[in-house]
Amino acid sequence: MAKRLSILHPAGAMTLKVNPFGKDVANIELFRALARHGGFEQLDVLSQRVGDEAELRAGIFEDQPSATRIAAGAMFNTALPAQSGALLRGHPDLYELAWVRRRTVGDRAYSLLGLIHTIAPLAIRQLIAMNAVAPIQPWDAVICTSPSVRDAMVRMFAEWGDHLAERTAGTSPPMPALPIVPLGVDGPRLAALADRPDVRARRRAAMGLEEGDALVLWVGRLSFFEKAFPQPMFRAVQQAAQATGAKVQFAMAGWFPTEADRGRYEAAARAYAPDVTVSFPDGNDAALVGELWAAADVFLSLVDNIQETFGITPLEAMAAGLPVVASDWDGYRFTMRDGVEAFLIPTLGGPPGGLGATISVRHAFEIDSYQAYAGSVAQFTAVHVGRAAQALATLIASPERRRAMGQAGRARVAEAFDWPVVVGQYHALLDELAQIRAGASDPRPRHRINPVKGDPFVDFAGFATRAISHDLPLTAPPGVGPLDVLKTREIDLDQAFGYWRASLEECAEALRLVASGEARTMGDVLAAFAPDRRWPVALGVMWLAKQGLLDWPV
Repeated sequence: MAKRLSILHPAGAMTLKVNPFGKDVANIELFRALARHGGFEQLDVLSQRVGDEAELRAGIFEDQPSATRIAAGAMFNTALPAQSGALLRGHPDLYELAWVRRRTVGDRAYSLLGLIHTIAPLAIRQLIAMNAVAPIQPWDAVICTSPSVRDAMVRMFAEWGDHLAERTAGTSPPMPALPIVPLGVDGPRLAALADRPDVRARRRAAMGLEEGDALVLWVGRLSFFEKAFPQPMFRAVQQAAQATGAKVQFAMAGWFPTEADRGRYEAAARAYAPDVTVSFPDGNDAALVGELWAAADVFLSLVDNIQETFGITPLEAMAAGLPVVASDWDGYRFTMRDGVEAFLIPTLGGPPGGLGATISVRHAFEIDSYQAYAGSVAQFTAVHVGRAAQALATLIASPERRRAMGQAGRARVAEAFDWPVVVGQYHALLDELAQIRAGASDPRPRHRINPVKGDPFVDFAGFATRAISHDLPLTAPPGVGPLDVLKTREIDLDQAFGYWRASLEECAEALRLVASGEARTMGDVLAAFAPDRRWPVALGVMWLAKQGLLDWPV
């Protein structure tokens, strides 16, 4: 079993902003789970700015003790994943990472693992597709969270590969490995939040609910263009209330992209659920959401959006012991079983071969935003309102059925989706990829650097009169010395992009070597510095030449 893992987390901090996206929540929770339940001796966190290890540790473990060491590193520090054997990122784009690996440490140095959160945005689909033409190897993987996602990706890669083969009169490139590993939830924590009778009584009293009344709950972003149009849910709770004669409340705990969206939801609720009290509790208030898990009777999520590929909140509801009424939709049908812990409501997709391609093209040319694209598809995706109403009515009328399905949901989470179980699947995948890597021979690539996105000093070498080389003679203009280099410290333009070159002191030393005659060529200058400083010194020499502090023959 792997003892170490490297994680690419560009943001660095293991905290969430207000109104977070689901992918950000899922990534943070996954990284925390790997640290807490993975049994790793060390977890490397690579970010744009090297993070503070104490802050990273606090963000990952909070107040929980752990023997796992947290190490911080720079985003493109390939030495750390080369030591751990694997680099995981919460994004499916491995294209650039594969080229960086090849250029620095070689293809077989470690495995790359990316994670798919959505396959709907055209830009994301393009990024995923480009993995097929990157130096991705059999010991790498693009993780799918559900069979629906994997099936869609297999189809996309097959068609993309066939297109490439047609264009080149060659063969299709191999598609990346697409293993299925679900996301997870903290089952015991959610069960503890829900199993608080005193909190349940207090929250329900505050909402004007008696024990015989029904509280239906939604948790998540309140976005009709990226999550779900609410009208089918409003109609279903209204019909269920009429069918049972029960007092029903529908709490949609979340956050709106804009305040105008709140008005849109409220108008639809008044029109389609006039006999149901519909409220919109603040989904950013973790304590309030915890109370709602305790207070609710049924969880409702009639998602209709291609943005959704897995669905964390129904799993949270199951862990909280709630029966679920959910749309029969991609990842939902993977995590929930109809009639056991949930009622899966039939859905109907739009007509293929018609205006769908036009909707896509308008988004591809940025005439319509992604939100408009996904929202358009969702507006013409149907969820069976009548069946949803029947399911809600069944559960509202039967506390015993609610209890039995809620218990089944908890058992389902404990068996398949609790974080320790999911982390075990990650370990199995890491071990499998490590075995493939260990048994493979070293690839013999013809290109170490991406031919399209390579070294600009190579790609544009023909722009200049000549390019610098080790045998290039260097001289110092008369009267120029190291002090002239240090004087540039006060000129902002002279220091622009100075982080790439050697320090001013190193540049001054390079000039001294040339002016004294100790160094006559570029190679002589570089030989006077430690190996790990020679590339920055080379750029320092170029900067000195730009300043007119060094000359070369023309």
